[in-house]
Amino acid sequence: QVQLVESGGGLVQAGGSLRLSCAASGRTASNYAMGWFRQPPGKEREFVASITGSGDITHYTDSVKGRFTISRDNAKNTVYLRMNSRKPEDTAVYYCNADRPAYGMNYWGKGTLVTVSS
Repeated sequence: QVQLVESGGGLVQAGGSLRLSCAASGRTASNYAMGWFRQPPGKEREFVASITGSGDITHYTDSVKGRFTISRDNAKNTVYLRMNSRKPEDTAVYYCNADRPAYGMNYWGKGTLVTVSS
């Protein structure tokens, strides 16, 4: 079992930088690929970014490429999402995900709300 707790959300202005954190407890987080997803108001949850357990490979959805950066610190069992050049369309609840598909393990945090004002 892995417990995920997101933090760092809030009301922010467009532009600038914001960093979300996801603290993992329980089993060793480095065994899991980690990801960030988001759910804009009235829309379905969507993929934002992911990072392998070792942190050597990352993936991003096209709309955040060049603006967001996912990273992890396995010593702290924490994954980060740096959000630069925020846009109002980035407004969403951001969820952290831990995935270990070979073992059928997948866990979600409860989310943190990011509201970007123009």
